Amino acid sequence: MMRLPSTSLQLSLLLLAAPVAAASAQATSSPATDSVPAASRVDSAQNGRSWLVALLRKVARRSDEQAADTSVYEGEDVSAESAARSARLVFHSRKDSLEYESARSGADRSSAFRVVVDLFAHTLYVIDGVDTLRSAPAATAMNASLTFGKKTWRFETPRGVRRVLSKDKEPSWTPPEWHYAEVALENHLKLRTMHRGEVIRLQDGTKLLTRGDEVGVIYPGTKEFIPMVLDEHVVFDNTLFIPPAGTKQRSIKGELGHFRLALGDGYLLHGTPYANSIGSSVTHGCVRLQDDDIEWLYDNVPVGTRVYIY
Repeated sequence: MMRLPSTSLQLSLLLLAAPVAAASAQATSSPATDSVPAASRVDSAQNGRSWLVALLRKVARRSDEQAADTSVYEGEDVSAESAARSARLVFHSRKDSLEYESARSGADRSSAFRVVVDLFAHTLYVIDGVDTLRSAPAATAMNASLTFGKKTWRFETPRGVRRVLSKDKEPSWTPPEWHYAEVALENHLKLRTMHRGEVIRLQDGTKLLTRGDEVGVIYPGTKEFIPMVLDEHVVFDNTLFIPPAGTKQRSIKGELGHFRLALGDGYLLHGTPYANSIGSSVTHGCVRLQDDDIEWLYDNVPVGTRVYIY
């Protein structure tokens, strides 16, 4: 991966369905002393350090928090709202329209046990034959694009037919590259990927490196390896560093709720700690469900079940 200069940052949101408002996260000039161990704090007056250390929360809460104010399921008739949404079918291409028709007709023709996700209605159904066993409101993709430097990511829930490939409890989330690009963009930071075995020398001579499954630093004049705080971003010298996959600093607990059903290519049915986002177009591609609904799917939907998404 290449190091991306801050001058090349650009965000283009192409909203094609429900509008999405992303709240900007504010970068802090120093870490909060009540949440950072003494070994990881920076005191420029005492230590004479010229580099900036900012520890920013990893989890992508911006759209989720915004959804708390805009969720269509707060105090509204869910069934009426779903019907209204389904009546407003908007496609961004002929291919998109054909994929919708193909997935929907396939779901209608099937007589097998199946999961159906209606993106327009923000609703998931579990159907056996002609009987609907479960109906659940869902959060789906924001239908937006993020451009950072020379890379662009498209956040949409693809229509089509998939299968449940695996299921697990208490899953951890490994943030993709786009997550770090999003954070860097919002906080006007440069972005750099860390590699195992690489020693990055910061402006004051501090070494940033990986040992085992942890990212940490060795201060000038010392040999002690100090791991970075977990569940925090690693920012030095106005640069956001992407930890190597498999390190503790690249794993987040709780972001996917308590259960996950994998559909392949990074797409999931999963829970969420942000219940108010359910019913909105706010995700980066996955389908989020309320705790009781995703737990029911985990208990009752076997691996191999077809999932029709339209």
